[in-house]
Parts: sequence; C-alpha cells; structure tokens
Amino acid sequence: MKVIEFLEKANSTLFSYEIIPPQRGGDIRQVFRLVDELIQYEPPFIDLTSRSAEVYYEDLPDGSVRRHIKRKRPGTIGLSAALKNRYSVETVPHILCSGFTQQETEDALIELAYLGIDNVLAVRGDELRKRLPSQNKTYNTYAVDLVKQIVNMNQGIYLEDLVDAHPTDFCIGVGGYPEKHFEAPNLETDLSNLKAKVDAGADYIVTQMCFDNSAYFRFVEACRGIGIDVPIIPGIKILTRETHLTSIPRNFFVDIPNALVEKVRGQDRETVYREGLNWALNQVQELVDAKVPCVHFYIMSSATEVAQVVSQFK
Repeated sequence: MKVIEFLEKANSTLFSYEIIPPQRGGDIRQVFRLVDELIQYEPPFIDLTSRSAEVYYEDLPDGSVRRHIKRKRPGTIGLSAALKNRYSVETVPHILCSGFTQQETEDALIELAYLGIDNVLAVRGDELRKRLPSQNKTYNTYAVDLVKQIVNMNQGIYLEDLVDAHPTDFCIGVGGYPEKHFEAPNLETDLSNLKAKVDAGADYIVTQMCFDNSAYFRFVEACRGIGIDVPIIPGIKILTRETHLTSIPRNFFVDIPNALVEKVRGQDRETVYREGLNWALNQVQELVDAKVPCVHFYIMSSATEVAQVVSQFK
C-alpha cells in the first residue's frame, strides 16, 4: 500500500517513524528491538535512511595525494524488505542523489520493485563522495532530478531503450524545510525548489524535524500559497538530553525554541528527559488537534520515548 493511500484513507492523524540501518557489520536485531517497541501502535509505514560512501583526499609531503574511502552505511534495501516481511508494515527506503550514479539508482529501484516495495523518499543527501570523471556514468544533481528519474521508471522509461520495459509504481516522497534548507539563500527560493519537486511528480512531503509547530503551520500556508497541494507531514524529534541543544542545531540546522532551552539547560538528566517528553506531547497534541495527516518521528538509537508519546494518542 502506498503512503499517499494511507493518508487519503485515514480518519485520524497517523504516526510514522524513521530509523537508521545499523553501522557496517552491525546487528539487525538492534533495529528489530526498536520496531518491536513501535509496531503495537500500528505505524502505516517506517522510513529507512541511507548514506553514500565518503571519499576524502590527503595531501602527502611528497606532493602526491592519497585517496581514502569510508564505505557507505549499507542495509537500506535489505532492511526495508526484512521489516516488511517480518512485521507486515510498509517501508520507505531513502534513495539518494549524492554518492550514487543514475545507473546505481536504477538498479536499486529495480530491486525494490522486485521486493514489492512501493514507496521511496527521494533526497539529495549530503555531498560526501567526490565524483570521478566518467564518460559512461551520469548523476542526479538535485532531488528534483531524482524524482524525474523515478517518474520516468514509473512510465516505463529506463536509462537504456528496453523492449517491453515494465513500468514501476513507486509512491514518491520528498523532504521539506519549515525553517529553510541551510543552503538556500532564502525561504522563497527554497519553496520554489520544493514546488519543482512536486511538479516533477512527488506525491507527498515530509518536513525536517521541527520543535516549533508555528513554523510548520507557516510553512504549510506558504506551500499552499504557491500551489503545492500534496500532503505535508510534520517531522518530530524528541529532545532527551541537554547535549541536544547544540548537537541538533549543528547537525540538522534547525532552531530549538528558547522556551524549551530554558526548561532543560543546566538541569539533571531526569528533568531534561521529562521536559523534552512533555514538550513533544504538547507539540503532538497541537498537531493532532489541527488534524495533520501524519506525525513522523525521527528515531536515532532508542524508541522508548517515542513509544511513550504515541501511546498517549492510541
């Protein structure tokens, strides 16, 4: 079942989750333990993130350059299939521009189609891997290019001319930024880029984590004002430790409201955890009251606090 179908048929706010595959060589059971905590609340879908390989160069004393490769975090496709099979839940693997050629992307999408996975989230990703020149390989530069490639495959158009090419049937999600993407010169430009993704064929939008609902509501209003009419799902992250006050803005380029900062700064761990949980509960309650289609939780290593919040609405 497609994400867009869940959203269209729901008569109340849904709750979905985004988790990270294990590090290379990690144990898949750690992901199963996360999902075990969440599956009782009947998530319509679970997102699986992805990450490209990273290549960096070291200047040596003799003037030469040494190339180092930090291999990508694997498992997104396999884990998507494993969770769908084990829990009968729809999965949404993230498909990246950065670090992958169009040919690699097409292969991944074919595999997902074979596995019966109907949903993908198309994102640019961080530019971690430097591209080596090649006459035979092409890349998607931006998420809109990736959306166009997926739409082409949905129409039976592949990178090579194929006889009797079978169309895929992916539901396509894309990311949105209520506080503006950190690389965009202004919000107007960022919204224009988002509209281009929707016009290219994106079916729905999931926002970057946001701690201030008013920013999300303004974002939705601005999107509607320029003709973006697809569902817009707010993303939520629960603050559980004081170090999040610096690590979250540094890594995700989002603001944390001063009212929340004042509640947790300088407090003991138990107080920080309680205040962060209460903030999320109030935030989700306001979103549910506003009848948003779905609330999407970003999960790093523990699902316990998310389960505590969602249990209050189930």
